Amino acid sequence: MINKSLVDQRILERKTTRKFKQVTKNGFLKIIPLGGLEEVGRNLTVFEWQPEKGSEQIIILDMGLGYPESENMLGIDYIIPNIEYLEDKKDKILGILITHGHYDHIGSIPYIIDKIGYPPIYTTPLTKGLILKRQEDFPRLQKLEIYEIKKEEYKPFKLGDFIIDYFHVNHNIPDSIGFFIKTPVGNILHTGDFKIDFTPFFDKPADLSRIVKLAHNGVDLLMIDSTNAPETGHIISERKIMENLEEVFKRAKGRIIASTFASLLERIQQLIYLAALYGRRVVIDGHTMRINVEVSKKLGYLKYEKGIFIRPEDSFKLPPHRVLIICTGSQAEEGSALMRIANKEHRYFKIINNDSVIFSSSVIPGNERIIQNLKDTLTKQGARIYHYQMMDIHASGHAFADDIRLFINLVKPNYLMPVHGHYFMMKAVEEIGIDLGIPKEKIIIASNGQVVKMFPDQIELTSEKVPANLVYVDGLGLGNIGDLVLRDRKALAEEGIFVIIVTIDSQLGEIKTSPDIISRGFVFLKESKDLLNEVRNLARDVVNKNTKHLGDEAPVIQEEQIKYSLKEEISQFLYRKTQRRPVVIPVIIKV
Repeated sequence: MINKSLVDQRILERKTTRKFKQVTKNGFLKIIPLGGLEEVGRNLTVFEWQPEKGSEQIIILDMGLGYPESENMLGIDYIIPNIEYLEDKKDKILGILITHGHYDHIGSIPYIIDKIGYPPIYTTPLTKGLILKRQEDFPRLQKLEIYEIKKEEYKPFKLGDFIIDYFHVNHNIPDSIGFFIKTPVGNILHTGDFKIDFTPFFDKPADLSRIVKLAHNGVDLLMIDSTNAPETGHIISERKIMENLEEVFKRAKGRIIASTFASLLERIQQLIYLAALYGRRVVIDGHTMRINVEVSKKLGYLKYEKGIFIRPEDSFKLPPHRVLIICTGSQAEEGSALMRIANKEHRYFKIINNDSVIFSSSVIPGNERIIQNLKDTLTKQGARIYHYQMMDIHASGHAFADDIRLFINLVKPNYLMPVHGHYFMMKAVEEIGIDLGIPKEKIIIASNGQVVKMFPDQIELTSEKVPANLVYVDGLGLGNIGDLVLRDRKALAEEGIFVIIVTIDSQLGEIKTSPDIISRGFVFLKESKDLLNEVRNLARDVVNKNTKHLGDEAPVIQEEQIKYSLKEEISQFLYRKTQRRPVVIPVIIKV
């Protein structure tokens, strides 16, 4: 359970506007990333204050998920952080700070929150709405305790010995914030996912004056988004994206089908605005996108004209040039709306002449081939394709190198720690920091699970590690999928399965009938009779070798040894004959 006195204290202080005076205390702070380093996604960072006297106190920043990293993760839906380190410290956790509503920052909440004692969550209204909406898919869980952070009010609040302040940043979802955390041993500024856009279309510019004001308190450690650090220059403004999208609307003679990320609400808002401007009605297609739009509409974060949204079936009552379909599938995800349209599997839509298809997203590394195949398929069916390599119709939500440089210059931190990125991305931030005069020994390149210790006069990257391995989630649940299971799934997908069913007479110790064989994805049984007969003979030999006859007594049938030998010997035999290794499953039936 949460320390009740601390909860009451912070709720009271949350309602006031007074400023908090931070007092340096004896002890040290542990900063432990359990995800989000050397990867993009799965973000979760632990801040653990260990005073010289008294009990430790913990706050958590973000609680995200990741997606399968390779084709070998067959059947895996999500990857989440390992919170083994926190499970016996649940009574020390004072709260969870959430920067914004993307799943790589909120997606693990339903899988983790009950294991760490349901600590309160602090975040902005839209992010709160998205968390609660997703929570509806997990009815077994308790009701969440969520406190709203109002960006416009800037009221710091206290969690134990931590004082939490915050600031508005640009990203590609509204209500994104960074945090300024005053700890007993120094100040930490965490950017969250951010970019600097001086001319956004629907959002306000990042609150740089607020950031500078907070930085005047001193920033001992800047934890900064590194995702686009290798990209030179400044990121393109959303206003420029809007202008280019409008060009597509001007040219399009038929329907416009715009695919983007379900969470990219800034882009969805731009498309809805242009639809109204050019007399089109809007269909939202894709489960997660519909949820995000529904929550944003309810909370007033999406601006639209009454009657602009229509059902898919109602779009056929309008001429094509008056229809906009906003859908998922920009990464050619299996089962997404755009993939179903391309494969002619969609319940309502298929490509018709004069359709314009917009890919308003960058290509996630590894998806290049399948996205190109999708574009080819759509083009062959008569669509005209627009994508970010042709014209600027997508901007990332993460700062480029010159934006990172500007942020570091504004904050002037003592220590610098890149987060939210692969190793080469974090090293790119290191190069920027060194170029700006930060000593290399004051730039922390950590890995997941590695403990960083913060003292009043220094910060150390230690060799101490806590468990931070991947935890898999699939349709069966959480954490019950191991490397052996994934290896079997890979073998099944690549080599197939070979099942041999051996019926043994328990009185004679002999195979009663010819073994039955079932094969899927390995060989076509009707064309492999000689091979199968050899396998049956091999099975008889294995049974005979592992059955002991004791005169008039019933034979001793070593069932487990027979299973093991069948698996090993048949596997080796099939590889010699076919150069393939199917998953061999022996089944023994004694009668």
